[in-house]
Amino acid sequence: MLTLTSIEMAQEFIEQHPLSFVYVSRTNCSVCHALLPQIEELLKEFPKIELGFISADDVEEVAGHFSIFTVPAMMLFVDGKEMIREARFVHMEELRKKISKIYGMV
Repeated sequence: MLTLTSIEMAQEFIEQHPLSFVYVSRTNCSVCHALLPQIEELLKEFPKIELGFISADDVEEVAGHFSIFTVPAMMLFVDGKEMIREARFVHMEELRKKISKIYGMV
């Protein structure tokens, strides 16, 4: 997992990796901290997907840039295009199915 410390770094991360997963969190978000290890474990099933982490506390403009209204927010990009977006309460099995479907096509 790569920690992204600016919007520019996030954009470069998305552009450089054909399959990129961006996880946006806040320090005082208990759901964020509980969900991140589950996301990391899930993405082990999809080794071509690169995981990037952004703290909305450190990079405040991330909310406006990605139109995020709540955290945690997760976005899967394929060749720079957003294909999946999940936020707050995520059903891991549903997310796994969505990722698997896209991963199988790429």
